[in-house]
Amino acid sequence: MARRERGPRGRAGAATPALEVLTAAGTAHTLHPYEHTEGETHFGQEAVAALGVPAERVLKTVVADCGGELVVTVVPVARQVDLKALAAALGAKKAAMAAPAAAERSSGYVVGGISPLGQRTRLRTVVDASALDHTTVLVSAGRRGLQVELDPADLVALTGAEVAAVGR
Repeated sequence: MARRERGPRGRAGAATPALEVLTAAGTAHTLHPYEHTEGETHFGQEAVAALGVPAERVLKTVVADCGGELVVTVVPVARQVDLKALAAALGAKKAAMAAPAAAERSSGYVVGGISPLGQRTRLRTVVDASALDHTTVLVSAGRRGLQVELDPADLVALTGAEVAAVGR
C-alpha cells in the first residue's frame, strides 16, 4: 500500500481533514474513489458494492450519545453498533444513536461522509475489535464517494481509539 501525498480535493480546493491527518502523520494509505449515487442513503453498502471489498473490511463511522457524551463508533458495514456493548465499554448506563445534525456539527462532515479521522471536535472513539482481524480496512476519507484504506492499528493510533467488541 503506497503512501499518497495528494488526493482528491474538497469543495474549497483543499484535501479533506481526514486526508490532512494521514499526510501529516506520514501514515501509509490508499485512496479509493467511487461514484456516489445522489439520493443513495445506504452509504456503506454503496462503497462495498462499488469497490468490491468485503463488507467486514469497510468500516462505517457512527456517532452515538453515550450518557450525554457524543462518541465515535467505528464498526464494519456488515454489522450494527451494539449500543449496550458500547455503553458497557465506556462505563455508561446507556447509549443511543446521535441525531444526524449533531453528528454533522460535531464532526464537520456530512452523514455518509463522516470519517473517524480529522473530525472538527475530537471525540472519544471506539473501534470494533473485529477491525484488527484485517491487514487493512477502509473508512470514509471525509466525503461521500471516497474511502481510504489503511492499517487498522494506524486508525486506532490516529484516533486515540479504544478497541472493544461493539458490533453485532
